[in-house]
Formats: sequence, C-alpha cells, structure tokens
Amino acid sequence: MARRPRDLHTRDLFADIESVAVGYDEVIVGKGPLSSKIARIVSRATQDAREDFGITRAMLSVSLSERLGRPVSEDTIEKWASEAAEGNRIPLDAFVALIGETKSYEALGFIPSMFGFAVVEARYVDLIEEVQVENQIELLQSRRATLSAKRRARS
Repeated sequence: MARRPRDLHTRDLFADIESVAVGYDEVIVGKGPLSSKIARIVSRATQDAREDFGITRAMLSVSLSERLGRPVSEDTIEKWASEAAEGNRIPLDAFVALIGETKSYEALGFIPSMFGFAVVEARYVDLIEEVQVENQIELLQSRRATLSAKRRARS
C-alpha cells in the first residue's frame, strides 16, 4: 500500500510545541553587559541569515545601506557583532533594519524581555485575549456564586 502524501495544511500533533513568544534563548543572549548581549544578538542574526538564506554580511551591508539611506559597510556590521568593539554599537534604526533584512524575528523579543514582557506573533493575539476573557468570566462566575451563597445563607 502506497503512503499518502503528508497534508501540509494540518499541524503535526507530535511535532515539538512551538513557542508563542518570540526571542532568543538565554543561552544565546548570555550574561554580562548590555553591549555584549546586543553584539551577540547581532552576531546570531547575521549568522542565521547566512545559514538559512545565504545572506552574507557583504550582501547585508548593501541591503542595509539601501534600507537606511546611508552607507553601512561590512566592517561596520562586523563591529556591531563584536563584543570587543565597545565604541561601535548598532543604532536602533539599524537594529530594526537588520531584523527586517535577516528575518531574525527572534531579536524582537530581546528588549521587551528585559522588562518582563514578551513579543508574540499576531496570529496568537486573539487566542491570548480569548484566554484572558475566559479567565475573567471564571472570576466573575466565582464571585457570583459567592454572593449567591451569602444571600442564601442569610435567608
């Protein structure tokens, strides 16, 4: 009997569970000064872009220059990705452009995670709100039951 082709539109129940939050693991970000963490994220984003999409730092320098409207050299990207280059930190607009060009959306979670927040894909927002509403309904029903019990106890 021939095997049926896999349905690409149905999720695999046995696959690893996807994380709802977007961000690099603590192992990747590491410890130490903020400047070192930022450099590690830039380094990882460029490394992932090279491995996943074949985007070299030279190619990235061209696309970042076009996107930012100012020259960004390969050497500049190397410095942004280097923990040792203390005086050369990536500007915020370049960080945003880097995420867009490398598609390293995990980097989006870095700053919010420092303040106890998370970044989630838009497709999860309604689900999260639905769970919040469900939790609120449960709290209200519990409060209603408590009030009803108090009222009956007085009767």
